Amino acid sequence: MPDMLVGVNAPTRGAWLRAGISRNGGPLLENEHVVWLQIDAYYADSRGFAGVTTYEGGEVRFHHDVGEPGEDVGRLEPSGAGMVETGVNADGSTFREVWAPLADCEGACGSWRVGTAQIVRVGRHVVHVDDDCGSYFELPADVTA
Repeated sequence: MPDMLVGVNAPTRGAWLRAGISRNGGPLLENEHVVWLQIDAYYADSRGFAGVTTYEGGEVRFHHDVGEPGEDVGRLEPSGAGMVETGVNADGSTFREVWAPLADCEGACGSWRVGTAQIVRVGRHVVHVDDDCGSYFELPADVTA
């Protein structure tokens, strides 16, 4: 289990693969490969947005500072080794996302902002987000720095 912020169940470091999403109370589905990386206050989501995470009470806010504009507001709760995120989108629709931890999160990590791009690395996992899209990469096992 990654390091968590006390009181909000939010990870301070982690690499997560989305196992499914439910919109407006519908069935839990997954039709795309979505990876979310978090290091300290910085995150990147392979769907094409990245920025800073803030915490207010039990709520987590993902500010979209790079890529797709917006802001997600939700709550995170542990569920076994994974996590469940529930919240409301800017348009008022609701969501429930189930996240499973990715292996190989040890080692180097960080977040970098270069021009209009943000890159987050957690261990072997890298997400790059710019104005056009988000991309997920897994580094080879022999890359440690």
